Amino acid sequence: MTATVTITKRGAQRAHARHSWIYRSDIVDHSSAQAGDVVRVIDPQKRMLGSALYSSRSQIALRMLTFEDIEINRGFWLSRLQFAERLREHVVRDTTAYRLIYGESDLLPSLILDRYNDCFVIQTLSQGMDALKQMWIELIAERYSPRAIVERNEARVRDLEGLPRATGVVYGSDPGEFVIEESGVKLNVNLVEGQKTGSFLDQRENRVAAGAYSRGRALDCFTYQGGFALHMAREAEQVIGVDVSAPAVAQARRNAELNGADNVTLVEANAFDLLREMEQAGERFDVINLDPPAFAKNRASIEGAMRGYKEINLRAMKMLTSGGTLITSTCSYHMSEETFMNVIAGAAADAGRGVQLIEKRMQARDHPVLISMPETYYLKCLILKVI
Repeated sequence: MTATVTITKRGAQRAHARHSWIYRSDIVDHSSAQAGDVVRVIDPQKRMLGSALYSSRSQIALRMLTFEDIEINRGFWLSRLQFAERLREHVVRDTTAYRLIYGESDLLPSLILDRYNDCFVIQTLSQGMDALKQMWIELIAERYSPRAIVERNEARVRDLEGLPRATGVVYGSDPGEFVIEESGVKLNVNLVEGQKTGSFLDQRENRVAAGAYSRGRALDCFTYQGGFALHMAREAEQVIGVDVSAPAVAQARRNAELNGADNVTLVEANAFDLLREMEQAGERFDVINLDPPAFAKNRASIEGAMRGYKEINLRAMKMLTSGGTLITSTCSYHMSEETFMNVIAGAAADAGRGVQLIEKRMQARDHPVLISMPETYYLKCLILKVI
């Protein structure tokens, strides 16, 4: 028999607004629910609100699966997978690596599934979805006959769920390092050892856009695998890629060789320090890309993050030639678009430069935003002309 969880009027209002998360403070009765259960959700008047994954540990106690009375079985999960597949058939182009399931946005909360050629990477980030991990592995194996399925379950959110962190091959054999392609650029990836699930798929479309704006002398800060740098190198005369990680720089060099990009120079350095040194030395660039890691990991860190974003964008603006292009991103959900724009405006004022906004971009379309859940919109990318 399916357990039932009763939530408050406030929680019911969130459910009616189709927000996927119901917090522990809005739970009235969960006495029949066990960790990881799929539960029925009702309001104080015992009206059915839908079904959810229940967590006994997280402050996000319920992750809504449906907002109507539907039986949750293997056929249900398959139908949600097929729904996600149809979207990718429409929006994914010219790449062999993309996000197939983006959690709450695909109405599969706390589940991430990325495809890299004939291999898959899975993340199950809540008690409920982790309990379903084996079912998902079997479903993916049956549907795609993959070479490998790798779990990358080392995200901090699993600590909040009382789940152990785990990384490794859960189906097939370790594919090791292999090559993916995105819009003509080849990239080496390692699904077990690489960052995130092997690559930063959310910036894929922005890397292509950066290439289209590139010319002359270009600088790519926080280059990681060299993805932005290699797209920029197709149009620019010279590209300098910078990263503080020695393994990242080594991999970016291998990727440059793989693509025959002899106009790319990779530098191991702290981007903050190098930007300061370059600006003081009077260096000039026609295009600069800034793709830093998340500076604002929570609300408490927003003020410090704003200072960090302002510093790197200020120095970049000072080094750009007249009419030069700045591509600048934040992957912090807590850094709102409005706040980020204000930071950029402040940097422009302090740099004494006029700045035109040419494009506002976001995460790639295989990372859709659920309108009822602003938490699914995290990546902001601005393309600017400095005059």
